[in-house]
Amino acid sequence: MANYTAADIKALREKTAAGMMDVKKALDEADGDMAKAEEILRVKGLKGVTKREGRATSNGLVRAQAADGVGTMVEVLCETDFVAKGERFGALADQVMAQAVATGATDAAALLASEIDGKSVQELLDEANATIGEKIEVKRVARLEGEHVVAYLHKTSPDLPPQIGVLVATAGGDEIVARDVAMHVAAFAPAVLSRGDVSEETIAHERKVAEDTAREEGKPEAALARIVEGRVNGYFKEKVLLEQAFAKDQKKTVAAVLNEAGAAATGFARFKVGV
Repeated sequence: MANYTAADIKALREKTAAGMMDVKKALDEADGDMAKAEEILRVKGLKGVTKREGRATSNGLVRAQAADGVGTMVEVLCETDFVAKGERFGALADQVMAQAVATGATDAAALLASEIDGKSVQELLDEANATIGEKIEVKRVARLEGEHVVAYLHKTSPDLPPQIGVLVATAGGDEIVARDVAMHVAAFAPAVLSRGDVSEETIAHERKVAEDTAREEGKPEAALARIVEGRVNGYFKEKVLLEQAFAKDQKKTVAAVLNEAGAAATGFARFKVGV
């Protein structure tokens, strides 16, 4: 009988985030030697890295921070919520985040190619992938600069790390209004900052959908132009940050709240795990 206890199984699971049966098999093979069992899990994991490449990563976390007018945010994904809330995965995400800040990365490819102590970030992910036994990837990276930049993280479940992250940059005003807007962005998920950021193709599509819908509803021809315009404006109010009704005061738009504070939003980024 192998020389290990239930406490050893629990400790190795927490350290590696490997599955229960994989941990037991590794401890059996290592005759209860924790260090050897961890190495066995890592070696076996490396053999399966390629097989895991096609797996879906619908869990994970978002890390974000801002200081001195610069904000950085990363989305690190895994396969299960068990791994997502584990200390090992969290520590890996912290390491990735620190590297994103240090290198000024603006996209995942640049971050993954950068090196930490002689290893690329991608190699570090592959090693964690091997030990944990799940596909792990850095999906997105954002970097934002401005007079005021704030970061906001939101948990969708108390048992999980932050699943939504937001960066907001503003000019004028103060960080209080910027944070209020960041919380609004987390809740209402705008697609773009201003109406001018909506592509002509998107507007044309929305107009066509609005007109086709109105005709299908039997609306009179003379009223079509007004109806279409109203529905397209409704699209802007839903998707454009500055035109959305502000979360804390639905009678005001985000633009109005910013104006009252003597501020203007200059940019934002929003990540939600797996979306």
